[in-house]
Amino acid sequence: MSQVMSQDVAVARPSLLKTLARIWLGASLLLAGAGHLTWARTEFLAQVPKWVPLDADFVVLASGVVELVLGAALIFARRLRTQAGWAAAAFFVAIFPGNISQYVHGISAFGLDTDRARFIRLFFQPVLVACALWSTGAWAAYRASKRSK
Repeated sequence: MSQVMSQDVAVARPSLLKTLARIWLGASLLLAGAGHLTWARTEFLAQVPKWVPLDADFVVLASGVVELVLGAALIFARRLRTQAGWAAAAFFVAIFPGNISQYVHGISAFGLDTDRARFIRLFFQPVLVACALWSTGAWAAYRASKRSK
């Protein structure tokens, strides 16, 4: 019985590092979301691929709202932490084509004004996905569910 309780506590209380990573990720999403809706809107417009069949301004505004919701969920929605982690990871995957488009078409935005800088940025998207899954316990919960079957 004590083993089960200690395992429950481990799941209920993430490490300080995970908590800090989750809060950092949530705050970053809140900042980016606010930027989508205000001061950095033009920069974000430059990242919307031309092949997206929606109005680029709508894409920027909608993704900004999604970032605000995800950021708030990562920080404040304790009961939905795992789901917020999966949603944030999916969001980071969904916006990756914009990063690729920025690199392929040589679009300068956010200080990324060289092909090298735009290329290096591509490697950070998987890190964001991993951070979302790790810091929220989403990946651990998935693995635990597979073990229990």
